[in-house]
Amino acid sequence: MELKDYTLEEIQEIKVLGRTTKNREPLTLFWTGSGIECNIKASELWVEVEVDYEEYEPWVSVVVNGAYISRQMLDKGRKWICLFRGMTQDKVKNIKFLKEVQAMSADDKHCLQIHAVRTDGTFLPVEEKAYKLEFIGDSITSGEGSMGVILEEDWISMWFSTQNNYARMTADSLGAEYRILSQSGWGVYTSWDNNPKAALPLYYEKICGVIKGEKNKALGANEPNDFNAWQPDVVIINLGTNDGGAFHSPEWKDPSTGKLYKQRLNEDGIFNEEDLTHFKEAVIEFLTQLRKYNPKAQLLWIYGMLGRPMLDAIQESIDQYKIQEEDEKVAFLLLPDTNSETVGARQHPGVRAHQAAASVLIEWFERYLI
Repeated sequence: MELKDYTLEEIQEIKVLGRTTKNREPLTLFWTGSGIECNIKASELWVEVEVDYEEYEPWVSVVVNGAYISRQMLDKGRKWICLFRGMTQDKVKNIKFLKEVQAMSADDKHCLQIHAVRTDGTFLPVEEKAYKLEFIGDSITSGEGSMGVILEEDWISMWFSTQNNYARMTADSLGAEYRILSQSGWGVYTSWDNNPKAALPLYYEKICGVIKGEKNKALGANEPNDFNAWQPDVVIINLGTNDGGAFHSPEWKDPSTGKLYKQRLNEDGIFNEEDLTHFKEAVIEFLTQLRKYNPKAQLLWIYGMLGRPMLDAIQESIDQYKIQEEDEKVAFLLLPDTNSETVGARQHPGVRAHQAAASVLIEWFERYLI
């Protein structure tokens, strides 16, 4: 059969994955795990992408009938990529085309868009999943270090992964649709280097407010997110690791004001109580914010894959929030810590650490959700 080109607007059966704008001509993929999914009867399928970046190139993966088939770096420009070819024409295939890399807040030109698809077949509807899960986190939830061997230390796109990610593993096991909002180095109150502007709650209300620049603004990254269009059954928050690291990092100087910021340790090495209180207040405020936009969702705070210095503070904050707001749909789950056998690149959790975390999460979901 002859290959034909279609815009995504022409093929409504194609499902958009991940938080993005309503515009499908072209479709901008901002976050980790964003992409498209389709059921199709065809012998081959292509996607037309447009890519730009200054330093951090996008990586993508292709999943065919649930199997991880390919992963590749995308260079600048507009081009066609083959997702599969030579397959039996009349058999239905489930195809996912996913972004492997987080929204790159340090690269204003980083951009991945889908313009069209090319195929010799027909599309069928994608069934709605049983559950919707939203994951919010830092480098762990971005899958940083889950690709590559232990000795790798370069901070580059290649070491990020959606496929080796506990969020993807958990969602797929439960037959759930998922979205990931994550930024390496960021926290709930401050980043690992004491930057209070690098906190996920500050940008949660926007489609992808963590990225800047006129191009991203024009693409709609800073527009308010339409929460009514996609309501998760569970919001999973994996933040606190970088907040803990800030106590051991040098002070951060705001280049625009000259003001210094630092999460302090006392002389005996214990967290300064005033600064620890700032963190606790941030946890409570974020839970309040999440409840505002996700009124019926279970809120699940998870922690522990890269050390546990903030464990008591997180649990105390959750308990205080539950009493304060009379909200019982909030829970905490401790995840397995990464060790010498499960560590990956950049001293981050490797694929085995993500598998261990997913197993604990799946067990929790089977007990409390399903």
